Amino acid sequence: MSFGARNRIVIAPGDSRSMTLLLEQCDGHCWGVDGRAGPNLACEGCGRAVATRIDDCGRWQTVWLEPDAVLRRPSVLPPAPPPDWDDLARAEHRVPPVDPDGSWNRRWETAVAVALAHLVAVTEDRPVVLPSGPVTDLLGHAVGRYLPTGPDARTVGLAGPGIGTPRPRPDVLLVPRHPVTGTPWRPPADDADVVPLDNGVWAFLAPPDETSPLPASGLLPNGVLRDDYPLPPRPWRPLTPDDYAFEYTLVRLPAIRTPRLRRYHDGHRP
Repeated sequence: MSFGARNRIVIAPGDSRSMTLLLEQCDGHCWGVDGRAGPNLACEGCGRAVATRIDDCGRWQTVWLEPDAVLRRPSVLPPAPPPDWDDLARAEHRVPPVDPDGSWNRRWETAVAVALAHLVAVTEDRPVVLPSGPVTDLLGHAVGRYLPTGPDARTVGLAGPGIGTPRPRPDVLLVPRHPVTGTPWRPPADDADVVPLDNGVWAFLAPPDETSPLPASGLLPNGVLRDDYPLPPRPWRPLTPDDYAFEYTLVRLPAIRTPRLRRYHDGHRP
């Protein structure tokens, strides 16, 4: 579990005001503080410790407000309604998995780790069969690090707004997580097990929309790459999910209390 009390409020460091660092509380590693020593930000007015700044390498830049030191006040502005699923055009939210230098995008490494924690919980550490195509190509190696192989595997399919649910229906559905509310998409009148995936990552895996009413002809043979436009960057190693994100997500899921998953957690070494 992470350091600190329950029910803390997280904000971006740039949104914090009137706080100063407690230097004696700034323990960390090579590139910053990680919060292990407790609250390290104090109120400039009274000097009371009110928050914890985390900015160590490999961590999200965050400020965690202590629940017994701050008061939550409503904004004077009315909340805007979140966009509907139909308003979230996939093309506008797609996040490419590989950066220009050939390294995996950090958002992908984190998002896939979070989704894998949910997948382990839903399947109770049982083998899975991924759908052919981009899901297997991009996530197959990562899934193999966290789940076993063998018989009695559960099937996994990609589902969401615009593509519906595959038929026959898989045992587990990979669905997008709403970028504003954080809730996973669910098929109507369906009680399928779902694994939420970052909306930008899911959008990249989802089948692209049709761009032309005419069928394509004269396609290149499989395995032949075109050289008349810049090729997409290719990764120099398989996708490796972020172990911290996987661990932090798994220990917070209610399913971790079951004996089978508890044994998985205690014996798991990525």
